[in-house]
Amino acid sequence: MIEVVEAPSKKEFVLFPWKIYKKHKCWVPPLIKEEIELLDENKNPFYKHAKIKLFLAYKDKEVAGRIAACIDKRHNEYHKDKVGFFGFFECINDFNVSRALLDEASSYLRQQGMDRMRGPVNPSMNDSCGLLIKGFFSPPVFMMPYNPRYYINLLENYGLKKVKDLYAYYLSTLTKPDERLIRIGEKIKKRFNISLRYFSKKALKRDVNIIKDIYSQAWKDNWSFVPPTDEEIAYTAKRLKNIVPEKFIIFAEKEGEPCGYSLILPDFNQALRVINGKITVFNFLEFLSALKKINNCRLITLGIIDKYRRLGIDLLLYLESFKVVEESGYVGGELSWTLEDNLSINKPIEEKMNAELYKVYRIYEKEI
Repeated sequence: MIEVVEAPSKKEFVLFPWKIYKKHKCWVPPLIKEEIELLDENKNPFYKHAKIKLFLAYKDKEVAGRIAACIDKRHNEYHKDKVGFFGFFECINDFNVSRALLDEASSYLRQQGMDRMRGPVNPSMNDSCGLLIKGFFSPPVFMMPYNPRYYINLLENYGLKKVKDLYAYYLSTLTKPDERLIRIGEKIKKRFNISLRYFSKKALKRDVNIIKDIYSQAWKDNWSFVPPTDEEIAYTAKRLKNIVPEKFIIFAEKEGEPCGYSLILPDFNQALRVINGKITVFNFLEFLSALKKINNCRLITLGIIDKYRRLGIDLLLYLESFKVVEESGYVGGELSWTLEDNLSINKPIEEKMNAELYKVYRIYEKEI
């Protein structure tokens, strides 16, 4: 017998994946406390314009799956549509269970006036999103999802169709930038009076506002993008300010005016793998040791304001990002994610940086 009910607690909802992934070597257990806070309507400012319902599926009285249904008012106002999202999907390899979960999510979204269901999105496109469909051979990098291969069949057999693929590239520091590109970069700096600088924690408020402004302008026309609120930006900055080195955030300025930036994150998943969801007195030293051994990173955002996009600033940010990663002693990093049809980003990544497309994540959609 299969029954789907609203999750009795966020903790029970958050802990279910440990049942699914106990034999998956590539899965990285998230910090339980942070996962609960991500879902907390009182702590996460995302829920000031969104609402979420958490469901658990029981098969023969045992928890067998979970799903969240989310409605983001800002998304629907920004894109003038009626899209509801599903996310945090985890399920045993049983189509009857997954169908019951997806039925419950779609039913809730339909009752709230939505006409399409899209996901997995956990809980927004500014968080982790997509279903891994290519690249199951290695653990995910920080803030990227992972799932068993059989999830593809569970979702597609339900009638969910691809709406967009997200690309993740990998670039080793052994793949040095071509000397010709470095020379071109120097010419771009001189010709257009472009300078680069690092983030300053002493001027935290100023630089966080610059990031928000560039992010909102540079991504404004991207598929499914929703500009974050001031509170959301402040919330994210508070979480990251003490763990991201200043030189990992690079600003490009033209004659002193900010026009683009790139943001690199250390791959904290390399350290999270050793603590199984929580930091305790028993694993604290092991966790600290793992933090010091991180040798991989993620270039999570690189954006340029529209009017400056044809000056070659993207090349300058790529080159400086590579330099920072190499000088930090890292072996390489993931560039993720990009939209599959964003050729203005993907083409330079592939042709100028010689990065490898090594993972693909899929967003699905279905009329409800």
